[in-house]
Amino acid sequence: MLEKAVRICEAKFGNLWLREGDLFRVAAVYGAPAAYREMLLRAAIRPGPDTGLGMLLKTKRFVQIDDITKGKAYLERDPLRVATVELDGGRTLAEVPLLKDGELIGSINIYHQEVKPFTEKQIELLTNFATQAIIAIENTRLLTELRESLEEQTATSEVLQVISSSPGDVQPVFAAMLEKAVRICDALFGNIQSWDGEFFHIVATYNTPPALAEARRRSPIRPSPQLLGRMLASKMVVHIADLAAEPVYLDQRHPAAVAAVELGQPCWSQC
Repeated sequence: MLEKAVRICEAKFGNLWLREGDLFRVAAVYGAPAAYREMLLRAAIRPGPDTGLGMLLKTKRFVQIDDITKGKAYLERDPLRVATVELDGGRTLAEVPLLKDGELIGSINIYHQEVKPFTEKQIELLTNFATQAIIAIENTRLLTELRESLEEQTATSEVLQVISSSPGDVQPVFAAMLEKAVRICDALFGNIQSWDGEFFHIVATYNTPPALAEARRRSPIRPSPQLLGRMLASKMVVHIADLAAEPVYLDQRHPAAVAAVELGQPCWSQC
């Protein structure tokens, strides 16, 4: 779609941006030199108020900048604007918003490498491409949700089959349930633990590093207030974004946290 927009509108290169909260991440680049492409793909950006994306955030309307080098963003050395000019030779920018239910979800940007404003016809064509892009994004979202729903239903069905074929034996059920949970949640590994009123004992593992699994089997966990103790108190999911940054690991050196970080090497933990 971006290639067609660049070609039909007689532009030199173009980008398609998608919004992630306050940030934008490039989803496609066409016709740009390798250095500029690599710079765009490296990380999400927070656009300055005088860039094309910044203007779209304020107005949600088409933006055209006849000469990027005369604009405030370039003169004040906005990093993205400088890269567009000095790595890619961009001079004239046309940018159309991608709007869903009145909210900005991204944009399509096309550029000339000379000062040459885009015509009304080209702008109309670019707007049509933006409409098609919104439809494609929504279809992708719906297909992703459908696929995830089907995966969840399939996993549930498979666990139920294991339950029916293993009466009185919970171990195959735990193993099947844990494997599905790790896979569907895109996790690295997982454990199931039972609570005896004082300690948590490991009863099933999936893809758990052997050293961590052995440590869990050898030493049942007495819950700390920051980890499993929080779950016991709240009866709710506990999600820790970075266990290695938590005081329970850094300062208190709780054995369960130390084992999880240093034997399991996770970047997050969920109980």
